[in-house]
Amino acid sequence: MQFESLKVFCDLAESESFSKAARINGVTQSAVSQTVSALEKQFKSLLVERSKKNFRLTAEGDVVYDYAKRILQGYGAIQSKLQELKHEIAGEVRVAAVYSIGLHDLPPYVKRFLKDHPTVKLHIQLRREDKAHEDVISNLVDVGLVAYPTHDPQVDVVLLRKDPLVLACHPLHPLAKLKMIKIKQLGGQKFVSFEPDMPTRKAVDRILKDQGAKVEHVLEFDNIETLKRAVENGAGVAILGEETIRQEVAHHTLAAVRLEGNPMRQLGAIYKKGKVLSPAMKVFIALLKEDL
Repeated sequence: MQFESLKVFCDLAESESFSKAARINGVTQSAVSQTVSALEKQFKSLLVERSKKNFRLTAEGDVVYDYAKRILQGYGAIQSKLQELKHEIAGEVRVAAVYSIGLHDLPPYVKRFLKDHPTVKLHIQLRREDKAHEDVISNLVDVGLVAYPTHDPQVDVVLLRKDPLVLACHPLHPLAKLKMIKIKQLGGQKFVSFEPDMPTRKAVDRILKDQGAKVEHVLEFDNIETLKRAVENGAGVAILGEETIRQEVAHHTLAAVRLEGNPMRQLGAIYKKGKVLSPAMKVFIALLKEDL
Protein backbone atom coordinates (compact mmCIF):
# COMPACT_ATOMS: atom_id res chain seq x y z
CA MET A 1 0.00 0.00 0.00
CA GLN A 2 1.36 3.43 -0.99
CA PHE A 3 0.67 7.01 0.09
CA GLU A 4 -0.68 7.68 -3.42
CA SER A 5 -3.43 5.09 -2.91
CA LEU A 6 -4.46 6.64 0.40
CA LYS A 7 -4.51 10.09 -1.19
CA VAL A 8 -6.75 8.93 -4.02
CA PHE A 9 -9.12 7.36 -1.51
CA CYS A 10 -9.22 10.51 0.66
CA ASP A 11 -9.82 12.70 -2.38
CA LEU A 12 -12.67 10.39 -3.39
CA ALA A 13 -14.17 10.49 0.10
CA GLU A 14 -14.00 14.30 0.25
CA SER A 15 -15.15 15.05 -3.29
CA GLU A 16 -17.74 12.23 -3.31
CA SER A 17 -17.02 11.84 -7.01
CA PHE A 18 -14.91 9.34 -8.93
CA SER A 19 -14.48 11.86 -11.76
CA LYS A 20 -13.28 14.63 -9.42
CA ALA A 21 -10.90 12.28 -7.61
CA ALA A 22 -9.52 11.26 -11.00
CA ARG A 23 -9.09 14.90 -12.03
CA ILE A 24 -7.34 15.83 -8.78
CA ASN A 25 -4.81 13.02 -9.16
CA GLY A 26 -4.38 13.17 -12.93
CA VAL A 27 -5.63 9.62 -13.51
CA THR A 28 -8.66 7.95 -15.08
CA GLN A 29 -11.89 7.10 -13.27
CA SER A 30 -11.05 3.47 -13.88
CA ALA A 31 -7.75 3.93 -12.03
CA VAL A 32 -9.61 5.45 -9.06
CA SER A 33 -11.98 2.48 -9.01
CA GLN A 34 -9.05 0.06 -9.18
CA THR A 35 -7.35 1.88 -6.29
CA VAL A 36 -10.46 1.52 -4.13
CA SER A 37 -10.73 -2.16 -5.03
CA ALA A 38 -7.08 -2.70 -4.10
CA LEU A 39 -7.61 -1.03 -0.72
CA GLU A 40 -10.72 -3.11 -0.10
CA LYS A 41 -8.70 -6.22 -0.84
CA GLN A 42 -5.90 -5.00 1.43
CA PHE A 43 -8.25 -4.32 4.36
CA LYS A 44 -10.65 -7.19 3.55
CA SER A 45 -13.57 -4.75 3.86
CA LEU A 46 -16.05 -2.98 1.62
CA LEU A 47 -15.15 0.73 1.76
CA VAL A 48 -17.56 2.35 -0.71
CA GLU A 49 -21.25 1.62 -1.30
CA ARG A 50 -21.55 1.07 -5.04
CA SER A 51 -25.19 0.03 -5.21
CA LYS A 52 -26.70 3.40 -4.30
CA LYS A 53 -27.11 6.42 -6.58
CA ASN A 54 -25.55 8.77 -4.02
CA PHE A 55 -21.92 8.29 -3.01
CA ARG A 56 -21.43 6.92 0.50
CA LEU A 57 -18.60 5.40 2.49
CA THR A 58 -19.31 2.31 4.55
CA ALA A 59 -18.55 2.30 8.28
CA GLU A 60 -15.24 0.61 7.41
CA GLY A 61 -14.64 3.25 4.76
CA ASP A 62 -15.11 6.01 7.33
CA VAL A 63 -12.47 4.39 9.53
CA VAL A 64 -9.98 4.06 6.68
CA TYR A 65 -10.62 7.66 5.61
CA ASP A 66 -10.15 9.01 9.13
CA TYR A 67 -6.80 7.30 9.69
CA ALA A 68 -5.61 7.75 6.09
CA LYS A 69 -6.20 11.49 6.41
CA ARG A 70 -4.08 11.59 9.56
CA ILE A 71 -1.31 9.61 7.84
CA LEU A 72 -1.31 11.96 4.83
CA GLN A 73 -1.31 15.07 7.03
CA GLY A 74 1.66 13.69 8.96
CA TYR A 75 3.49 12.82 5.76
CA GLY A 76 2.80 16.29 4.37
CA ALA A 77 4.07 17.86 7.58
CA ILE A 78 7.30 15.84 7.29
CA GLN A 79 7.84 16.98 3.71
CA SER A 80 7.10 20.60 4.64
CA LYS A 81 9.46 20.60 7.63
CA LEU A 82 12.28 18.99 5.64
CA GLN A 83 11.90 21.61 2.90
CA GLU A 84 11.99 24.35 5.51
CA LEU A 85 15.17 22.91 7.05
CA LYS A 86 16.78 22.83 3.62
CA HIS A 87 15.36 26.28 2.78
CA GLU A 88 13.72 24.77 -0.29
CA ILE A 89 10.84 26.48 -2.04
CA ALA A 90 9.72 23.96 -4.65
CA GLY A 91 6.79 21.87 -5.83
CA GLU A 92 3.54 23.31 -7.14
CA VAL A 93 0.82 25.66 -5.99
CA ARG A 94 -2.67 25.29 -7.47
CA VAL A 95 -4.79 28.43 -7.25
CA ALA A 96 -8.43 29.19 -8.06
CA ALA A 97 -9.03 32.94 -8.27
CA VAL A 98 -12.25 34.83 -8.91
CA TYR A 99 -12.10 36.75 -12.19
CA SER A 100 -11.67 40.21 -10.68
CA ILE A 101 -8.65 39.10 -8.64
CA GLY A 102 -7.16 36.74 -11.22
CA LEU A 103 -7.28 39.26 -14.05
CA HIS A 104 -6.43 42.48 -12.21
CA ASP A 105 -4.94 42.02 -8.72
CA LEU A 106 -2.95 38.82 -9.20
CA PRO A 107 -0.68 39.32 -12.29
CA PRO A 108 2.07 41.40 -10.58
CA TYR A 109 2.18 38.91 -7.70
CA VAL A 110 2.51 35.98 -10.08
CA LYS A 111 5.33 37.74 -11.91
CA ARG A 112 7.16 38.48 -8.64
CA PHE A 113 6.62 34.99 -7.21
CA LEU A 114 7.87 33.17 -10.31
CA LYS A 115 10.88 35.47 -10.53
CA ASP A 116 11.84 34.75 -6.91
CA HIS A 117 10.95 31.04 -7.04
CA PRO A 118 11.42 29.74 -10.60
CA THR A 119 11.34 26.07 -9.52
CA VAL A 120 7.72 26.31 -8.30
CA LYS A 121 4.95 25.40 -10.72
CA LEU A 122 2.11 27.88 -10.27
CA HIS A 123 -1.25 26.86 -11.73
CA ILE A 124 -3.94 29.58 -11.91
CA GLN A 125 -7.60 28.94 -12.72
CA LEU A 126 -10.25 31.66 -13.05
CA ARG A 127 -13.46 30.67 -11.30
CA ARG A 128 -16.68 32.07 -9.89
CA GLU A 129 -16.55 32.54 -6.12
CA ASP A 130 -18.73 29.51 -5.40
CA LYS A 131 -16.66 27.31 -7.73
CA ALA A 132 -13.37 28.51 -6.23
CA HIS A 133 -14.70 27.61 -2.78
CA GLU A 134 -15.85 24.21 -4.05
CA ASP A 135 -12.45 23.54 -5.63
CA VAL A 136 -10.72 24.26 -2.31
CA ILE A 137 -13.03 21.92 -0.39
CA SER A 138 -12.60 19.18 -3.01
CA ASN A 139 -8.78 19.53 -3.02
CA LEU A 140 -8.80 20.44 -6.70
CA VAL A 141 -6.71 23.48 -5.73
CA ASP A 142 -4.53 24.42 -2.78
CA VAL A 143 -5.60 28.05 -2.41
CA GLY A 144 -8.66 30.05 -3.38
CA LEU A 145 -8.52 33.81 -3.87
CA VAL A 146 -11.87 35.50 -3.30
CA ALA A 147 -13.45 38.84 -2.44
CA TYR A 148 -15.30 39.18 0.86
CA PRO A 149 -14.36 35.75 2.26
CA THR A 150 -17.06 34.40 4.55
CA HIS A 151 -16.79 32.19 7.61
CA ASP A 152 -16.95 28.48 6.79
CA PRO A 153 -15.97 25.67 9.17
CA GLN A 154 -14.44 23.77 6.25
CA VAL A 155 -11.86 26.41 5.34
CA ASP A 156 -9.25 28.65 6.92
CA VAL A 157 -9.18 32.30 5.82
CA VAL A 158 -6.19 34.61 5.46
CA LEU A 159 -7.22 38.24 5.02
CA LEU A 160 -5.14 39.96 2.37
CA ARG A 161 -5.32 43.53 1.13
CA LYS A 162 -8.27 45.88 0.85
CA ASP A 163 -9.11 47.56 -2.45
CA PRO A 164 -11.07 50.87 -2.39
CA LEU A 165 -14.50 50.73 -4.01
CA VAL A 166 -15.27 53.49 -6.52
CA LEU A 167 -18.14 54.48 -8.75
CA ALA A 168 -17.41 53.40 -12.32
CA CYS A 169 -19.21 55.23 -15.10
CA HIS A 170 -18.88 56.36 -18.71
CA PRO A 171 -16.55 59.39 -19.02
CA LEU A 172 -19.45 61.46 -20.36
CA HIS A 173 -21.85 60.47 -17.60
CA PRO A 174 -22.96 63.50 -15.52
CA LEU A 175 -21.41 61.98 -12.39
CA ALA A 176 -18.00 61.51 -14.05
CA LYS A 177 -17.07 65.16 -13.47
CA LEU A 178 -17.28 64.76 -9.70
CA LYS A 179 -14.20 64.01 -7.59
CA MET A 180 -16.26 62.42 -4.83
CA ILE A 181 -19.91 61.48 -4.36
CA LYS A 182 -22.07 60.58 -1.40
CA ILE A 183 -23.50 57.10 -1.73
CA LYS A 184 -27.01 58.31 -0.95
CA GLN A 185 -26.78 60.52 -4.08
CA LEU A 186 -26.78 57.33 -6.18
CA GLY A 187 -30.46 56.77 -5.49
CA GLY A 188 -32.40 56.38 -8.74
CA GLN A 189 -29.33 55.63 -10.84
CA LYS A 190 -29.33 52.78 -13.34
CA PHE A 191 -26.91 50.17 -12.02
CA VAL A 192 -24.95 47.46 -13.79
CA SER A 193 -24.36 44.79 -11.17
CA PHE A 194 -23.03 41.36 -10.41
CA GLU A 195 -25.58 38.59 -10.00
CA PRO A 196 -27.42 38.70 -6.64
CA ASP A 197 -25.72 35.61 -5.17
CA MET A 198 -22.18 36.91 -5.65
CA PRO A 199 -20.32 38.26 -2.56
CA THR A 200 -19.36 41.59 -4.14
CA ARG A 201 -22.99 42.21 -5.15
CA LYS A 202 -24.15 41.43 -1.62
CA ALA A 203 -21.55 43.81 -0.19
CA VAL A 204 -22.53 46.62 -2.57
CA ASP A 205 -26.23 46.07 -1.83
CA ARG A 206 -25.51 46.43 1.89
CA ILE A 207 -23.59 49.66 1.32
CA LEU A 208 -26.42 51.13 -0.76
CA LYS A 209 -29.09 50.02 1.71
CA ASP A 210 -27.21 51.41 4.71
CA GLN A 211 -27.08 54.81 3.00
CA GLY A 212 -30.69 54.72 1.83
CA ALA A 213 -29.77 54.68 -1.87
CA LYS A 214 -32.35 52.73 -3.88
CA VAL A 215 -30.98 52.08 -7.37
CA GLU A 216 -32.36 50.44 -10.50
CA HIS A 217 -30.50 47.24 -11.39
CA VAL A 218 -30.77 47.19 -15.19
CA LEU A 219 -28.19 44.51 -16.01
CA GLU A 220 -26.60 41.70 -14.00
CA PHE A 221 -23.50 39.69 -14.89
CA ASP A 222 -21.43 36.90 -13.38
CA ASN A 223 -18.01 38.28 -14.36
CA ILE A 224 -16.18 41.57 -14.11
CA GLU A 225 -15.16 41.93 -17.76
CA THR A 226 -18.68 41.73 -19.21
CA LEU A 227 -19.92 44.07 -16.50
CA LYS A 228 -17.29 46.69 -17.36
CA ARG A 229 -18.12 46.52 -21.06
CA ALA A 230 -21.76 47.30 -20.25
CA VAL A 231 -20.73 50.36 -18.21
CA GLU A 232 -18.41 51.48 -21.03
CA ASN A 233 -21.41 51.29 -23.39
CA GLY A 234 -23.40 53.61 -21.14
CA ALA A 235 -25.88 51.02 -19.80
CA GLY A 236 -25.48 52.38 -16.27
CA VAL A 237 -23.01 52.92 -13.44
CA ALA A 238 -21.42 50.37 -11.11
CA ILE A 239 -19.54 50.18 -7.82
CA LEU A 240 -16.31 48.26 -8.42
CA GLY A 241 -12.88 47.76 -6.93
CA GLU A 242 -10.54 50.55 -7.96
CA GLU A 243 -7.86 48.10 -9.09
CA THR A 244 -10.28 46.29 -11.42
CA ILE A 245 -10.85 49.39 -13.59
CA ARG A 246 -7.37 50.92 -13.43
CA GLN A 247 -6.60 50.09 -17.07
CA GLU A 248 -9.93 51.42 -18.37
CA VAL A 249 -9.49 54.68 -16.43
CA ALA A 250 -5.98 55.06 -17.88
CA HIS A 251 -7.39 54.57 -21.39
CA HIS A 252 -10.31 56.96 -20.68
CA THR A 253 -12.98 54.36 -21.45
CA LEU A 254 -14.24 54.55 -17.86
CA ALA A 255 -14.21 57.20 -15.16
CA ALA A 256 -13.72 56.48 -11.45
CA VAL A 257 -15.38 58.64 -8.81
CA ARG A 258 -14.42 58.37 -5.15
CA LEU A 259 -17.15 57.33 -2.73
CA GLU A 260 -17.56 59.28 0.51
CA GLY A 261 -16.57 57.12 3.46
CA ASN A 262 -14.05 55.23 1.32
CA PRO A 263 -15.71 51.76 1.42
CA MET A 264 -13.29 48.90 0.78
CA ARG A 265 -13.35 45.51 -0.92
CA GLN A 266 -11.73 42.86 1.29
CA LEU A 267 -9.63 40.25 -0.51
CA GLY A 268 -8.83 36.92 1.06
CA ALA A 269 -7.09 33.60 0.55
CA ILE A 270 -8.84 30.40 1.61
CA TYR A 271 -7.53 26.87 2.00
CA LYS A 272 -9.02 23.67 3.32
CA LYS A 273 -9.20 23.32 7.09
CA GLY A 274 -6.39 21.09 8.34
CA LYS A 275 -4.40 21.32 5.11
CA VAL A 276 -0.63 21.21 5.60
CA LEU A 277 0.77 24.19 3.72
CA SER A 278 4.03 23.61 1.90
CA PRO A 279 6.76 26.27 2.11
CA ALA A 280 5.82 27.33 -1.43
CA MET A 281 2.17 27.84 -0.43
CA LYS A 282 3.17 29.78 2.70
CA VAL A 283 5.49 32.08 0.72
CA PHE A 284 2.85 32.64 -1.97
CA ILE A 285 0.17 33.60 0.56
CA ALA A 286 2.62 35.82 2.47
CA LEU A 287 3.48 37.63 -0.77
CA LEU A 288 -0.20 38.31 -1.48
CA LYS A 289 -0.42 40.28 1.77
CA GLU A 290 2.21 42.76 0.58
CA ASP A 291 1.68 45.93 -1.42
CA LEU A 292 3.53 45.73 -4.74
